[in-house]
Amino acid sequence: MSDLSKAHCEACRADAPQVTDAERAALLQQLPDWGIQDRNGVMQLEKVFRFQNFQQALAFTQAVGEIAEAEGHHPALLTEWGKVTVTWWTHKIGGLHHNDFIMAARTEELARHAAGLRNGIPV
Repeated sequence: MSDLSKAHCEACRADAPQVTDAERAALLQQLPDWGIQDRNGVMQLEKVFRFQNFQQALAFTQAVGEIAEAEGHHPALLTEWGKVTVTWWTHKIGGLHHNDFIMAARTEELARHAAGLRNGIPV
């Protein structure tokens, strides 16, 4: 996953191709516990991250928002007590683009970092 998490999103046009079935399967192998949800014919990449409390969930949500803003690619985020659901898809093409998998990998990196910190202090 390290290569995927170090990649940058490319500018996406409305006519950009969605990932193929084979590409999707290969990319998913690099993203443990992520799944594909089909919502009204739109494939979306989704994972639920668990935390010890709302404050940690909210901090993670903010961190995901910051990487999304930096790349100009934004997920759906549902923040609840002790969990955050992150859903990536490319709105312009109505499905999954390589950018979504890059951002999912970056989200994983954030989650690994968050799991190793408590109040900003390594545990």
